[in-house]
Amino acid sequence: MKIAIASDHRGVEYKKEIIEYLNSKNYIVVDCSPENTPTDDYPDFAFKVCEKVVNKEADIGILLCRTGIGMSIAANKVKGIRCAKINSKDDAILSRNDNGANVMAFNYTEDMNHIKEYIDAFINAEVINDDRHQRRVNKIIAYEEEHIC
Repeated sequence: MKIAIASDHRGVEYKKEIIEYLNSKNYIVVDCSPENTPTDDYPDFAFKVCEKVVNKEADIGILLCRTGIGMSIAANKVKGIRCAKINSKDDAILSRNDNGANVMAFNYTEDMNHIKEYIDAFINAEVINDDRHQRRVNKIIAYEEEHIC
């Protein structure tokens, strides 16, 4: 599995630890924010990760910012992305099972052990495990196809 990851300037240490963790599990990791500065803009990094995912250069994406909210908002502007702000193991599993999420966003104030647990849950979760969930996601995709350039 190939995973694209990025953080804003304040999340660099978290990103480094996550990359190390994912590498230890033999995942291929693409760092889409290799250089951060105090004046960087998180949407730029969110877009880079999401472009990797929609272009099938990565299977999933991970985004980190202070709240995880800004990154998830930016990510969800990219056609084909369903980014979930993850706060629990259940969020990680259900975002995949019910919503077919392909990108996850975290705040970097979350405990790193929890983040690792959530990442594992997201990666190992079945993607859309029920017809009713697929029907709902198909409606989102159809709307996106019709309304978003």
